[in-house]
Amino acid sequence: MRKFFNTIRDKANAAVISTKTFIANKKAEGYVDSGIKSRIAVVIGALLLAGLYALFNTNIMPTVTSKITALFNYKK
Repeated sequence: MRKFFNTIRDKANAAVISTKTFIANKKAEGYVDSGIKSRIAVVIGALLLAGLYALFNTNIMPTVTSKITALFNYKK
């Protein structure tokens, strides 16, 4: 019977200790960290869009324009 109460006491103590450590644990994740992460994401997205815009304007669109012009060029 005594062993039974000891195991219950040990489990209760373990639950109390884990609850105290959970409450005392303060992560450093705050508003500043979230703001910096979102700004980094916006900057990387803007760089990707600028790169795609430059790629389309210099390589892809002139080729498409010349092919369409050649397609509809009826003067031969």
